[in-house]
Amino acid sequence: MQTPATKNNEQQPFVSEAHEGSPAFEWVVALCVVVCAVTALAGHVIWAVGIMAATAIGTAAIRLIMREHSPWKIRSVGFDCFFGFSLGVGLLITVLSIFFLAW
Repeated sequence: MQTPATKNNEQQPFVSEAHEGSPAFEWVVALCVVVCAVTALAGHVIWAVGIMAATAIGTAAIRLIMREHSPWKIRSVGFDCFFGFSLGVGLLITVLSIFFLAW
């Protein structure tokens, strides 16, 4: 990957936004977050956490399977997958532990 030259012929690194994922896919993820927020405000917290966890795990799985052709790119494949799976599984463990302790 080459970096663009500046006026003084110095090499300038690419910004990450120029090589990130598909805006359409990012809008779908944003819609999932809005649905999650509305669901939580309606009092269905477990469903809201499930939606958020499924979104996080789904985006991480898509990134892992499609690698560089994925519509969901933030940083590297490892970074995206680690944080996506960690967020999804962590949310599920947290809400289920609270649910079962309160039960």
